[in-house]
Amino acid sequence: MDVHMRLRQLMQERGWSEYRLAKKCGLSESTLANVFRQNTVPSVSTLKAVCDGFGITLAQFFSEGDTVEMTDELKELFEGWKALSPRQKRAVLELIRTMNES
Repeated sequence: MDVHMRLRQLMQERGWSEYRLAKKCGLSESTLANVFRQNTVPSVSTLKAVCDGFGITLAQFFSEGDTVEMTDELKELFEGWKALSPRQKRAVLELIRTMNES
C-alpha cells in the first residue's frame, strides 16, 4: 500500500488540507510537510496520530476494502449491541432490515 496515496485519499474524501489535518491530529505542519514533500514514510507514532485525527484505526488505514469510520454514534450502537440478548439482537436486525426496505 502506498501510504502517501492513502493519506491523500483520506484528506480528499474529507476535503481537508494539510493544515487542517495537522490541526486535527495534533502534529506540526512541518512534520506533515516532511512526510508529503520528502516522500518519507511516517513513523508508526506519527501515523497513529494521523489516524486519530481522521477518526480511524491503523487497521482501517491499511485495509484494502471499504472502511467504516467509527463515529461516537457507532461506538454507542456497538456498546448497546453487546448488552443485548440473542433474542433482542434478532429483533433489532429485523427492525433495521424493515427500515432499509422502505
